[in-house]
Amino acid sequence: MTYCLKVADMPASERPRERLVASGAKNLATAELLAILLSTGQGAGKLSAVGLGQYILQHIGKHQHDPLSALREVSVPELTDISGVGEAKAATILAAIELGKRVFQSRPLEHTIVDDPSIAAAALSQDLMWQPQERFAVLMLDVKHRLLGTQVITIGTATETLAHPRDIFRAVLKHGATRVIVAHNHPSGNVEPSNEDINLTRQLLAGAEFLGIPLLDHLILGNGDFLSLRQTTSLWSECPQED
Repeated sequence: MTYCLKVADMPASERPRERLVASGAKNLATAELLAILLSTGQGAGKLSAVGLGQYILQHIGKHQHDPLSALREVSVPELTDISGVGEAKAATILAAIELGKRVFQSRPLEHTIVDDPSIAAAALSQDLMWQPQERFAVLMLDVKHRLLGTQVITIGTATETLAHPRDIFRAVLKHGATRVIVAHNHPSGNVEPSNEDINLTRQLLAGAEFLGIPLLDHLILGNGDFLSLRQTTSLWSECPQED
């Protein structure tokens, strides 16, 4: 562990800010991102800023399997209770977290053309992405793939939700949609489809073909990630339909 007090004291190749500029924010560890916000270290054992970032994650995540889950809901008193974190550093961290939430949860405007799974995921992220229970939702489009609206159909337990094709297509027909994308979340963060997800998608594709309302995709969301079943399975080639 590094014991210098300032990020500036670290070798240039190891400084989080320089690494972010050279390699991009996605390639930095969470502790390094915190170090950029903190600027200086101190705290228990006179840690560097990166060391203090690691210490913060360990402290707030000690009662949870995923420290990032705790960080999303951390408060000023929880942060200032950590040696080396005063109100200024706590405020900087919370401001960055809130800004990230607002950017990530911003929805596409009504009538936005949804022609990529990432746009659909953005439209549904606020309802699905970090929810502690499984939710099943639909994204409804017109014939030109313009966004008409979204609706959460069912809310399940922490591990499963039940969505019947009848309830899904009832909502679609009620809104006068002519195209639909369905989605649900995995609270675990693992977006790989289960056998139940695959079987439900097959049922929905059959129902969509019968009703003449194309099912464009089935997305799985969780902890900042998403997966498109249309892009990663052969289900749509098994049941071809008009887009």
